[in-house]
Amino acid sequence: MKKRIFNLSATLIAGLFATAAFAQTPAAPATPAASVPAKVEAAHTKAVVKADAKEAQTVVKADAKEAKAVVAAKTEVASAKTEATATKAKAHHKAKHSKAKADAKLASATAAASTPAPAAAK
Repeated sequence: MKKRIFNLSATLIAGLFATAAFAQTPAAPATPAASVPAKVEAAHTKAVVKADAKEAQTVVKADAKEAKAVVAAKTEVASAKTEATATKAKAHHKAKHSKAKADAKLASATAAASTPAPAAAK
C-alpha cells in the first residue's frame, strides 16, 4: 500500500514538472521577424526617435523655465538688497543730520546760557 501511494505521488509530481516545463517554453511566433516589412520597421524607428526628441525638447524647455525662475528670483533678491542698502544709507543720513541738528541746538542753548543777560538800565 505504501509503495502504491509513493508511486502515485511520484507520478503526479513528475506530471506537474512536465506541465510546468511545457508551459514555460516560448510559443513559436505566428510571423517570423524576417517577414516584417522594412517600411513598418522604419516607421517604428522613426516614431521612437521622434518621441525621444520630443521628450528631450520638453526636458530642455522645463530646465530653461526653471533657470529663468532662478534668475528672476536672484534678480529680486539683488533688487531687495539694493533697496535695503539704500534705505539703510538714507536712515543713517537722517540720523546723522538729526544728531547734528541736536548738537547745534545744544551748543546754541549752552552759548545763550553762558552769556550773561544784559543788566537792566537804571
